[in-house]
Amino acid sequence: MAAASAVLQSEWTKIRTVSSTVWTLACALLVTVAMSAALSALMKAQFNNLSEVERATFDPTLISFSGMVLGQLAMVVFGVLVVGTEYTSGMIRTSLAAVPQRATFLFSKVAVAGVLALVVGLATSFLSFFLGQALLGEHRTTLGADNVLRAVIGGGLYMGLIAIFSMGVATMLRSSMLSLGILVPFFFLISQILAAVPKAKEVARYFPDQAGSKIMQVVPEAMGSDKTPYGPWGGLGIMLLWVVASLLGGYLVLRKRDA
Repeated sequence: MAAASAVLQSEWTKIRTVSSTVWTLACALLVTVAMSAALSALMKAQFNNLSEVERATFDPTLISFSGMVLGQLAMVVFGVLVVGTEYTSGMIRTSLAAVPQRATFLFSKVAVAGVLALVVGLATSFLSFFLGQALLGEHRTTLGADNVLRAVIGGGLYMGLIAIFSMGVATMLRSSMLSLGILVPFFFLISQILAAVPKAKEVARYFPDQAGSKIMQVVPEAMGSDKTPYGPWGGLGIMLLWVVASLLGGYLVLRKRDA
C-alpha cells in the first residue's frame, strides 16, 4: 500500500514538472489581472454614461473581477490537464500500478492540484482587486468596507473550485479533448446564453459558474443584474455541491473502469 505522503509528493512532482500546467496557472493570474485592470479603467472613463439603475447598483468590487471570465477558462484547462495528460500519455497505467488504491490516487491528485489552484486563485483575486480599485479612482472601495473581504476571498475560492470541478469531469470522461470540448462551451456559451433567456435563466442560475460567482458580489443585484433566491454563501454552497458531484462521479468511474 502506497503511503499517502509519498503519493502527495508524487502528484506534486507531476504537476510542477509539466510545463503546460505551470504556464496555464501563470496565464490564469496574468490574464485575469490584466483584463480586470483594463475593464476597471474603462469603467471609470464610462461611469457617467451608465444608466441610473447601473449607477445605483454599482459594485466596484465586482468590476475589479471583470477579467475572471478568462481566468476561469485557464482554470478549466488546468484542471483538465492535471487529469487528462495521464490518460493521453498512457501514464495512468503506471500511476495506478504504483498506487492501486484508486481513492488515494485520485484524491491525492485533487488535493495537490486543488491547493495550488486555490493559492493562485487567491493571489489573482487580491491583485485584481487592488489594481482595479486603484484604476477606478473616486469610484473605488476599500478592503475594509462591508463584505468586500468576503468577496475578494470568494473570488479566489471560485477560481480554485472551477479547477477542482474540471478535474472531476475529466476523470469521468478520461479525455482532455472531450472534457474541454464540453466544459468550455458549457461555461462560455451555454451557461451565458441560458442566463439571458427569460425562462431558461431560472435553471441557469443554479449552474456552478452562475451560482458560484455570486460570492464576488458586494452590492445585491449589482449593475442591474437579476435577483436570485440565494445569497453569496448560498451560491458558493451550490457550486460546492457541483464540485462534490463531479469528484464522486470521477471516483466511481475510476474505480469501475480499467486504466
